Amino acid sequence: MHVAHFVQRYPPALGGSESYFERLTNHLAGQGDTVTVFTTTAVELGELWGKPGHPTPEVATPEKVRVRRYCPLFFPARRYVLKALSLLPIRPVQALTLPCNPICPAMWRDAGNFTEPLDAVHATAFPYTFPIACGLRLARKRKVPFFLTPFLHLGDPADPHDRTRKQYTRPVMRWLLQQADGVFVQTEGERRAVIGLGVPESRVILQGLGVDPAECTGGDRGAARAKWGVGDELVIGHLANLSAEKGTVDLLRANLPNRVVLAGPTMPNFERFWQTYPHQDRVTRLGVLTDGEKRDFFAGIDVFALPSRTDSFGLVLLEAWANAKPVIVYRAGGPAELVRDGVDGRVVDCTPNAIRDAVTRGGFAAMGATGRERVEREFAWGPRLEIVRRAMSR
Repeated sequence: MHVAHFVQRYPPALGGSESYFERLTNHLAGQGDTVTVFTTTAVELGELWGKPGHPTPEVATPEKVRVRRYCPLFFPARRYVLKALSLLPIRPVQALTLPCNPICPAMWRDAGNFTEPLDAVHATAFPYTFPIACGLRLARKRKVPFFLTPFLHLGDPADPHDRTRKQYTRPVMRWLLQQADGVFVQTEGERRAVIGLGVPESRVILQGLGVDPAECTGGDRGAARAKWGVGDELVIGHLANLSAEKGTVDLLRANLPNRVVLAGPTMPNFERFWQTYPHQDRVTRLGVLTDGEKRDFFAGIDVFALPSRTDSFGLVLLEAWANAKPVIVYRAGGPAELVRDGVDGRVVDCTPNAIRDAVTRGGFAAMGATGRERVEREFAWGPRLEIVRRAMSR
């Protein structure tokens, strides 16, 4: 089988959809398929729409994988020009001009001129619609099936005006979903939402994600905690793109008396918050982690918190469970459906006070072990990836 993947960033860029598409790409290559990845040169998130940063480091890829990288276009008044164009009531134009998009004219050109063998096109992830539109162009020109993994973020269900949900279900997103021959979703909640947005039920494929415990377990708890300067106290961990959307700000606003350890790249809205945060002495910031540092991170913490409003699943929750760590999540999006409240974690209302109450209430003793048992039973990668391969090869 010959497949084209379209994704906004690709490793060494860090991110959930990025790492998932790399894993899927390598799985397909391992089964003998040929994969061409269309992506950008962006490593940091801001490089999708800002000035280019450092050159993209070379990464090793399997023999049957080819990665084509395109530099996003940057120009003065970019945001305002694209905003005006995206208001035109023409869905294909909107898909190419949303201001959050990486605008890559050469990707659009090459998607229209691609002549290599091709059996299917698979694209991700909302809200980055430019690469998805390029994938749709290629699929329609070559008359092959077009598959979409949107990683739909549904936000706080208790808030009828939730900004995240509005962003991910705007008309152009609905149009792209409706163009797909197959839409891969991660939870029943995302499945219901996609059907509600006008996609026939027969085209919606429930997949779910997985975890490889060997990649995230086996860290040195003692060494990690010594480095952080903590003894026997309860330590709360958080690994994400540090931002308001991922819940980093709310976690700190909970004003926990515990040590909070933050890991991952930093987004501008978090840095602005951090400048005036009065309890910095209770927080350890680790930055971007190597694989070994991530193992130590999970070994060293006691509870993992991801109070995010913008996760369709939450792969990092599976990594926490693989390390027998209980989790705390907001009652929003995929994590609220994934975590069983009181069994393998706490699912709380979308407020800092609710985070604090969950930590104060405790009762975490058996939750982490239950999560680890669930990972071993339910979340192996192989079957999840084969769902995608079987759908694309029909």
